[in-house]
Amino acid sequence: MVEPQANPARTLSPERREDILLRLRRIEGQVRGVQRMVDEGRDCREIVTQVAAIKSALASVSSQVLQCYARNCLGDDDLARDQVIAELIELFQGAR
Repeated sequence: MVEPQANPARTLSPERREDILLRLRRIEGQVRGVQRMVDEGRDCREIVTQVAAIKSALASVSSQVLQCYARNCLGDDDLARDQVIAELIELFQGAR
């Protein structure tokens, strides 16, 4: 027997999904670049700069996904607004 889901899945729109995937592929390339930098023994300052860029790019992706989640959930009459806001805060705090 399959139990009903307490929270239905909230998916990204096809356009947003493609944008997020493009950003994630770019980040993946940046991470591989940092791996090469470490392997090559590059200057720590250069590595830190690239890691900071990756962190910023991930924060941007996280923000985009959270915005979509907020728009989808806050427009849903079935969910109590306070509950959705609490969920968003919890997600955001866990993402740090």
